[in-house]
Amino acid sequence: MEAGPYKYITDGNGKVSRVIRIGTRKSQLARIQTDSVAEKLKGLYPELNLEIVGMSTTGDKILDTALSKIGEKSLFTKELETALERNEVDLVVHSLKDLPTTLPPGFTIGAVLKRENPHDAVVLHPKNAGKTLDSLPENSVIGTSSLRRAAQLKKRFPQLVFKDIRGNLNTRLKKLDEKEDFDAIILAAAGLKRMGWDNRISQVLEPEDCMYAVGQGALAVEIRARDVDILEMVSVLHDAETVLRCIAERAFLKQLEGGCSVPVAVNTEVKDSQLYLTGAVYSLDGSDSLKETMQTSIAATADKSSEEVDEQVQRVGVTATKISGEAQDRAERLGLNLANLLLSKGAKEILTVARQLNDAR
Repeated sequence: MEAGPYKYITDGNGKVSRVIRIGTRKSQLARIQTDSVAEKLKGLYPELNLEIVGMSTTGDKILDTALSKIGEKSLFTKELETALERNEVDLVVHSLKDLPTTLPPGFTIGAVLKRENPHDAVVLHPKNAGKTLDSLPENSVIGTSSLRRAAQLKKRFPQLVFKDIRGNLNTRLKKLDEKEDFDAIILAAAGLKRMGWDNRISQVLEPEDCMYAVGQGALAVEIRARDVDILEMVSVLHDAETVLRCIAERAFLKQLEGGCSVPVAVNTEVKDSQLYLTGAVYSLDGSDSLKETMQTSIAATADKSSEEVDEQVQRVGVTATKISGEAQDRAERLGLNLANLLLSKGAKEILTVARQLNDAR
């Protein structure tokens, strides 16, 4: 990638300064997320000139097909990355769960911000106020665009019916409230919270009901890997615990060769310097599944020399220069080891059949 033109402005005193352009999807949620990152950067660097550039992605344009059927790995990121490559923007804010585990050459995730609640939430049709998935009448229709959610919930709630629903958060809520097609829909709690719609959350699904998607609830800042100054600037936004959890999750998914066309779910937590990763794979109807938990220490070692992390090492697309390289390596190995354990027990077969059935639908 060749260096391209940056954007500069001149103030009234003739002082020239660079404008940092932030790319984002145009949806209301994407704008809220991007504005929150811009606000943090402004707080850290008051002199910074920021400009937000909105654009539509493939995933925003194709609204009549299930995400898992489109067969494109970068549904919500490709156009933004093209703008980054052409130097039309300098950094891009994504929901981390939208970013593939292997990024295009020349890009890196320069910051992973503190995670919002990563769990899934149930939003009920107004006529079902006060109910939970357990207490909804038999054959109630639940809307979700996620194979991962549907597979887990079909197994847990066999009396319910699951149907695809597409569109951004506003569109899906409108479809739920104004029509009688759905009795409830499942959405990420993080998105609802960021939109200020906490009051619509009727139930947060615990891991035993529905584990979440890799990276869910975390925001990522993607940059050109060669832009060392931009990397330095955004790297202060990294949240160490979130970074380690998401590296483990992304390594797990990458080793499984999973994507949005197969049901893969995770749950991570950090407790007493131990990182716990639970990972699972499911058949489309949830009847066949494999689920295991592993842990690793992420405590800093006494040898400070191993804690010096200035080298630009990417781990599943993430460059975190200010977080212990040893801890990052352990998190990545944890994800690999857990994936290999599931593969040794037959995960590949489950995922292959799920992919074939999904393609045939």
